[in-house]
Amino acid sequence: MTVSLFDQFASPTYLGIPLLALALTLPWVLYPSPSTRWLNNRLLTLQGWFINRFTQQILMPLSLGGHKWALILTSLMIFLITLNILGLLPYTFTPTTQLSLNLSLAVPLWLATVLIGLRNQPTAALGHLLPEGTPTPLIPILVIIETISLFIRPLALGVRLTANLTAGHLLMQLTSTAAFALLSMMPTVAILTTILLFMLTLLEVAVAMIQAYVFVLLL
Repeated sequence: MTVSLFDQFASPTYLGIPLLALALTLPWVLYPSPSTRWLNNRLLTLQGWFINRFTQQILMPLSLGGHKWALILTSLMIFLITLNILGLLPYTFTPTTQLSLNLSLAVPLWLATVLIGLRNQPTAALGHLLPEGTPTPLIPILVIIETISLFIRPLALGVRLTANLTAGHLLMQLTSTAAFALLSMMPTVAILTTILLFMLTLLEVAVAMIQAYVFVLLL
Protein backbone atom coordinates (compact mmCIF):
# COMPACT_ATOMS: atom_id res chain seq x y z
CA MET A 1 0.00 0.00 0.00
CA THR A 2 1.39 3.36 -1.04
CA VAL A 3 1.62 5.92 1.76
CA SER A 4 1.21 9.56 0.83
CA LEU A 5 3.84 12.06 1.91
CA PHE A 6 1.06 14.20 3.38
CA ASP A 7 -0.17 11.47 5.72
CA GLN A 8 2.20 12.79 8.38
CA PHE A 9 0.13 16.00 8.56
CA ALA A 10 -3.17 14.20 9.26
CA SER A 11 -4.48 14.80 12.77
CA PRO A 12 -3.79 11.59 14.77
CA THR A 13 -6.57 9.85 16.65
CA TYR A 14 -6.62 7.20 19.37
CA LEU A 15 -9.79 5.18 19.88
CA GLY A 16 -11.59 7.75 17.78
CA ILE A 17 -10.39 10.63 19.98
CA PRO A 18 -8.31 13.34 18.24
CA LEU A 19 -4.95 13.85 19.90
CA LEU A 20 -4.67 17.46 18.77
CA ALA A 21 -5.82 18.68 22.21
CA LEU A 22 -3.08 16.64 23.88
CA ALA A 23 -0.47 18.07 21.53
CA LEU A 24 -1.66 21.60 22.33
CA THR A 25 -1.50 21.10 26.10
CA LEU A 26 1.95 19.49 26.06
CA PRO A 27 3.97 22.77 25.89
CA TRP A 28 2.35 24.06 29.09
CA VAL A 29 3.37 20.89 30.93
CA LEU A 30 7.03 21.11 29.89
CA TYR A 31 7.75 24.55 31.34
CA PRO A 32 8.27 24.67 35.12
CA SER A 33 6.29 27.15 37.18
CA PRO A 34 8.25 30.06 38.70
CA SER A 35 8.77 29.85 42.43
CA THR A 36 8.58 32.58 45.08
CA ARG A 37 12.13 32.01 46.27
CA TRP A 38 14.77 34.67 45.83
CA LEU A 39 17.21 32.23 44.25
CA ASN A 40 15.92 29.82 41.60
CA ASN A 41 17.57 26.81 40.01
CA ARG A 42 19.42 27.02 36.71
CA LEU A 43 16.43 25.92 34.62
CA LEU A 44 14.12 28.59 36.02
CA THR A 45 16.83 31.23 35.70
CA LEU A 46 17.46 30.30 32.05
CA GLN A 47 13.73 30.24 31.35
CA GLY A 48 13.26 33.69 32.88
CA TRP A 49 16.19 35.09 30.90
CA PHE A 50 14.78 33.75 27.60
CA ILE A 51 11.31 35.10 28.33
CA ASN A 52 12.71 38.54 29.19
CA ARG A 53 14.76 38.64 25.98
CA PHE A 54 11.82 37.52 23.86
CA THR A 55 9.57 40.12 25.48
CA GLN A 56 12.08 42.89 24.79
CA GLN A 57 12.36 41.87 21.13
CA ILE A 58 8.58 41.74 20.66
CA LEU A 59 7.83 45.05 22.39
CA MET A 60 10.68 46.96 20.76
CA PRO A 61 8.59 48.33 17.83
CA LEU A 62 5.58 49.08 20.08
CA SER A 63 4.77 52.21 22.02
CA LEU A 64 4.24 52.20 25.78
CA GLY A 65 0.51 51.74 25.28
CA GLY A 66 1.14 48.45 23.50
CA HIS A 67 3.13 46.97 26.38
CA LYS A 68 -0.11 45.76 27.98
CA TRP A 69 -0.09 43.07 25.26
CA ALA A 70 3.21 41.69 26.57
CA LEU A 71 1.70 38.70 28.39
CA ILE A 72 -0.44 37.38 25.56
CA LEU A 73 2.15 38.02 22.83
CA THR A 74 5.03 36.43 24.76
CA SER A 75 2.89 33.46 25.75
CA LEU A 76 1.80 32.96 22.14
CA MET A 77 5.36 33.10 20.81
CA ILE A 78 6.71 30.63 23.39
CA PHE A 79 3.71 28.38 22.71
CA LEU A 80 4.35 28.41 18.95
CA ILE A 81 8.10 27.90 19.32
CA THR A 82 7.55 24.88 21.57
CA LEU A 83 4.97 23.34 19.22
CA ASN A 84 7.21 23.86 16.18
CA ILE A 85 10.32 22.39 17.80
CA LEU A 86 8.46 19.44 19.34
CA GLY A 87 7.11 18.67 15.87
CA LEU A 88 10.66 18.05 14.63
CA LEU A 89 11.05 15.06 16.96
CA PRO A 90 10.44 11.58 15.46
CA TYR A 91 6.94 10.11 15.76
CA THR A 92 5.40 13.41 16.78
CA PHE A 93 2.66 15.57 15.34
CA THR A 94 3.00 19.27 14.56
CA PRO A 95 -0.31 21.06 15.20
CA THR A 96 0.94 24.23 13.50
CA THR A 97 0.97 22.45 10.13
CA GLN A 98 -2.84 22.64 10.27
CA LEU A 99 -4.15 25.77 8.58
CA SER A 100 -7.32 25.70 10.70
CA LEU A 101 -5.30 25.98 13.93
CA ASN A 102 -3.13 28.82 12.62
CA LEU A 103 -6.18 30.74 11.42
CA SER A 104 -7.88 30.23 14.77
CA LEU A 105 -4.88 31.92 16.39
CA ALA A 106 -4.45 34.66 13.79
CA VAL A 107 -8.03 35.81 13.17
CA PRO A 108 -9.11 36.64 16.78
CA LEU A 109 -5.87 38.47 17.60
CA TRP A 110 -5.89 40.35 14.29
CA LEU A 111 -9.52 41.32 14.83
CA ALA A 112 -8.70 42.49 18.35
CA THR A 113 -5.95 44.80 17.08
CA VAL A 114 -8.24 46.23 14.38
CA LEU A 115 -11.16 46.84 16.74
CA ILE A 116 -8.97 48.35 19.46
CA GLY A 117 -7.35 50.62 16.88
CA LEU A 118 -10.75 51.75 15.61
CA ARG A 119 -11.92 52.42 19.16
CA ASN A 120 -8.87 54.29 20.43
CA GLN A 121 -7.71 56.09 17.26
CA PRO A 122 -10.45 55.88 14.61
CA THR A 123 -9.01 58.65 12.44
CA ALA A 124 -5.54 57.10 12.27
CA ALA A 125 -6.95 53.60 11.73
CA LEU A 126 -9.14 54.72 8.84
CA GLY A 127 -6.31 56.88 7.49
CA HIS A 128 -4.29 53.74 6.73
CA LEU A 129 -6.85 52.88 4.07
CA LEU A 130 -5.81 55.89 2.00
CA PRO A 131 -2.12 56.82 1.55
CA GLU A 132 -1.27 60.50 1.76
CA GLY A 133 -0.98 62.33 -1.56
CA THR A 134 -3.18 59.93 -3.52
CA PRO A 135 -4.65 61.43 -6.74
CA THR A 136 -8.39 62.01 -6.54
CA PRO A 137 -9.39 59.55 -9.34
CA LEU A 138 -7.51 56.72 -7.58
CA ILE A 139 -9.06 57.23 -4.13
CA PRO A 140 -11.97 54.72 -4.51
CA ILE A 141 -9.70 52.07 -6.02
CA LEU A 142 -7.02 52.43 -3.33
CA VAL A 143 -9.59 52.30 -0.53
CA ILE A 144 -10.91 49.01 -1.92
CA ILE A 145 -7.39 47.60 -2.36
CA GLU A 146 -6.29 48.60 1.16
CA THR A 147 -9.49 47.15 2.65
CA ILE A 148 -8.92 43.84 0.86
CA SER A 149 -5.28 43.75 1.99
CA LEU A 150 -6.41 44.42 5.57
CA PHE A 151 -8.77 41.43 5.54
CA ILE A 152 -6.17 39.20 3.87
CA ARG A 153 -3.62 39.71 6.67
CA PRO A 154 -4.85 36.92 9.01
CA LEU A 155 -5.03 34.51 6.06
CA ALA A 156 -1.46 35.44 5.10
CA LEU A 157 -0.29 34.88 8.68
CA GLY A 158 -1.82 31.40 8.83
CA VAL A 159 -0.72 30.35 5.36
CA ARG A 160 2.86 31.57 5.94
CA LEU A 161 3.28 29.54 9.11
CA THR A 162 1.60 26.45 7.64
CA ALA A 163 3.50 26.54 4.34
CA ASN A 164 6.95 27.02 5.88
CA LEU A 165 6.57 24.19 8.39
CA THR A 166 4.92 21.84 5.88
CA ALA A 167 7.64 22.44 3.28
CA GLY A 168 10.37 21.81 5.85
CA HIS A 169 8.82 18.56 7.06
CA LEU A 170 8.35 17.31 3.50
CA LEU A 171 11.94 18.15 2.59
CA MET A 172 13.25 16.33 5.66
CA GLN A 173 11.15 13.27 4.86
CA LEU A 174 12.29 13.17 1.23
CA THR A 175 15.94 13.55 2.25
CA SER A 176 15.74 10.83 4.90
CA THR A 177 13.96 8.48 2.47
CA ALA A 178 16.69 9.06 -0.10
CA ALA A 179 19.40 8.36 2.50
CA PHE A 180 17.82 5.01 3.42
CA ALA A 181 17.33 4.04 -0.25
CA LEU A 182 20.93 4.87 -1.18
CA LEU A 183 22.49 3.15 1.84
CA SER A 184 22.79 -0.28 0.19
CA MET A 185 23.57 0.93 -3.33
CA MET A 186 25.84 3.95 -2.81
CA PRO A 187 27.03 4.26 0.81
CA THR A 188 29.12 7.34 0.12
CA VAL A 189 26.20 9.22 -1.36
CA ALA A 190 24.02 8.03 1.53
CA ILE A 191 26.48 9.45 4.06
CA LEU A 192 26.53 12.78 2.23
CA THR A 193 22.73 12.75 2.17
CA THR A 194 22.68 12.07 5.91
CA ILE A 195 24.98 15.05 6.50
CA LEU A 196 22.63 17.14 4.38
CA LEU A 197 19.72 15.88 6.48
CA PHE A 198 21.51 16.89 9.69
CA MET A 199 22.16 20.38 8.34
CA LEU A 200 18.55 20.60 7.17
CA THR A 201 17.36 19.65 10.65
CA LEU A 202 19.39 22.50 12.16
CA LEU A 203 17.88 24.84 9.58
CA GLU A 204 14.38 23.65 10.46
CA VAL A 205 14.99 24.36 14.15
CA ALA A 206 15.92 27.92 13.20
CA VAL A 207 12.87 28.17 10.90
CA ALA A 208 10.60 26.91 13.70
CA MET A 209 11.78 29.71 15.99
CA ILE A 210 11.85 32.42 13.32
CA GLN A 211 8.36 31.64 12.02
CA ALA A 212 6.90 31.84 15.53
CA TYR A 213 8.64 35.20 16.04
CA VAL A 214 7.44 36.52 12.66
CA PHE A 215 3.88 35.36 13.34
CA VAL A 216 3.71 37.27 16.63
CA LEU A 217 5.63 40.28 15.29
CA LEU A 218 3.25 40.78 12.35
CA LEU A 219 0.27 40.55 14.69
